[in-house]
Amino acid sequence: MILYTLRCDKNHHFEEWFSNSADCDSKTAAGALSCPECGSTQVGKAIMAPSIGGASSTREPAPCGAPSCGHGMCPAMHG
Repeated sequence: MILYTLRCDKNHHFEEWFSNSADCDSKTAAGALSCPECGSTQVGKAIMAPSIGGASSTREPAPCGAPSCGHGMCPAMHG
């Protein structure tokens, strides 16, 4: 399953789940999708930011450049 953000011709954005990319393309081309806000069937994939896996959400922040930064005494972190 893949989640796409779609956009109608009135610039409303909404999300739909599809089996794969071809499923989304065929339903879009057939006019089988409609905007939940205005009912328009003129919809397409919206530009989406990619979701990159593998990165930890607990990364250390980048050093601020102060001489004491990087040794647990960053002045930006303890402001």
